[in-house]
Amino acid sequence: MKEIKANIEGTAHSFPIAIIVSIFNEPITTALKEGALERLMELGFRAKDIIVIDVPGAVEIPLVANILAKKNQVQAVIALGAVIRGETSHYDYVCEQVSQGCQRVMLDHNLPVIFGVLTTENEAQAWDRLGGNHGHKGREAAECAVMMHSVTQQLH
Repeated sequence: MKEIKANIEGTAHSFPIAIIVSIFNEPITTALKEGALERLMELGFRAKDIIVIDVPGAVEIPLVANILAKKNQVQAVIALGAVIRGETSHYDYVCEQVSQGCQRVMLDHNLPVIFGVLTTENEAQAWDRLGGNHGHKGREAAECAVMMHSVTQQLH
């Protein structure tokens, strides 16, 4: 029996990876990005293998991920952003578009696109996910990218 495991132990080596981060809702998104970068460096990534791309908002993330996938420039993408509910239904549309867009890129290109976009009711919930009661979602997204890269490499 062959077993393929999604683990981080012994799998970390540097490979081309992109972090696409929405600048809307800074400084929350900056903290997400810093956490992801910090964790990648702890895992042994070389700075030259990491591409960081800022986009205006979360809805723009899938387009950039799709361009990178089509150009075969990276072996994984970390999508980071913060969508915080407001007074209108805009939140629902943005959450749906960015999540479905990232999934489509992932499935169309067999490329891990890690969904590290916070979707919260308020700013306090977002900060709780950046080192508070719910861990650090930027760091977790980086770990997930490394694990999914390991899985996809074992399948090829």
